[in-house]
Amino acid sequence: MTKHPNQRTSVSALLGAAVADAQGSPLGHVREFAVAPSIDAAHIHGLVLRLASAKRDKQPSLILISQLELGPGGHMQLRKDAQPTLLQEDDDYLLLERDLLDQQIIDVHGHKVVRVNDVDLVWENCQEDTPDLSLRIAEVEVGMRGAVRRLLKGLPSASVDRISSRFGQSVIPWDFVDLIERDPSRRVRLKIEQDRLSKMHPSDIADILEELAPAERHALFISLDEEVAAEALEEVKPKMQQSLIESLDSEQIAGIVEEMDPGAAADLLSEMTDERSEAILEEMDPEERQEVEDLLEFSGDSAAGRMTTEYLALPATALVDRAIDSLREYEGDIDNITDVFLLDEEEKIIAVIPLVQLLLAAAGTPLADLPRGHLVTCNVDANGRKVAELFDKYNLRSLPVVDHEKQLAGVIHAEQVIALLRASR
Repeated sequence: MTKHPNQRTSVSALLGAAVADAQGSPLGHVREFAVAPSIDAAHIHGLVLRLASAKRDKQPSLILISQLELGPGGHMQLRKDAQPTLLQEDDDYLLLERDLLDQQIIDVHGHKVVRVNDVDLVWENCQEDTPDLSLRIAEVEVGMRGAVRRLLKGLPSASVDRISSRFGQSVIPWDFVDLIERDPSRRVRLKIEQDRLSKMHPSDIADILEELAPAERHALFISLDEEVAAEALEEVKPKMQQSLIESLDSEQIAGIVEEMDPGAAADLLSEMTDERSEAILEEMDPEERQEVEDLLEFSGDSAAGRMTTEYLALPATALVDRAIDSLREYEGDIDNITDVFLLDEEEKIIAVIPLVQLLLAAAGTPLADLPRGHLVTCNVDANGRKVAELFDKYNLRSLPVVDHEKQLAGVIHAEQVIALLRASR
């Protein structure tokens, strides 16, 4: 047989294609593409055929790609002495037509959910001096080109290629689809590498979660590590939050809640029944639990209900060195730290130091000697409208919240106010 290295084809082009036996007689037609992820997730392991001689209710047969030869025009024929085997129902194969086409997958680089319209394949010779073939999975087609190819399936390949080439290419390299597993309901579940997800902004992950169908949404969420899951959960709407965690047990939710901003965690738990909320709190570490319980006591529309207890406050007598060490040791979301608050001996706030002033100061400088920002505070009982007015009037990045003894109780960051304004629109 003639060798055709690097000849491109696709799932839509090969579905229904004829396969001949070693003598050139009709053997059957391609009905599926079997991938064995545990062996090689980048290549087609074998073609599933409906044999020409088989009865309708007979099990389909499997031909390994290594058992095939490729003739002129891409005609497929069995190599000498090769024989098909029955495809067993319990074989752990990913079947591309059944398990991948028309399914939703995540375009990690485009930060969006897309639908698979076709899969691009490449015939390759395993080694130059042997006739062994391999069929590599090159790309996933998610644009109109793939949809048109499937729509025109059955027409001469030259006509299909000519028409589909008029449409722009939109593909995701198979390398970026990572690993695909079938869940018990036979749907596709994507397991994206955690390092890729961790590089995405939490709001992008939240958008993806909202675009996915329920089964895929749940599968993606439970694949996230606790920190990434917590950040994404803070970005979705309350109704979606409850949907994402409703199937998780209290221990799993507690692990995620501990990674959330305490204010966001309190908002999440306040939407649950008292019984469910208490069960989750019982699973949390004592320190994180106490912070959240304190915030649960406040009205959600009050300043206290909007504030977080994650901030950086130091005695007015502290030096720059101490502040730098505190920044390094800070375990909250460092992106939210825009100011350092100075407290007197009674824990009352007396000054706010912009972070940039801290970074420009020499080591050993007393914090009290640094240029100060304009100090604006609000009471724990202030409503959301008052908080928004203060941010707008003074162009604030953060707003300290003080209790009835004028002690620092928490801080409201700009992102909480933006979320408040969006929710009120």
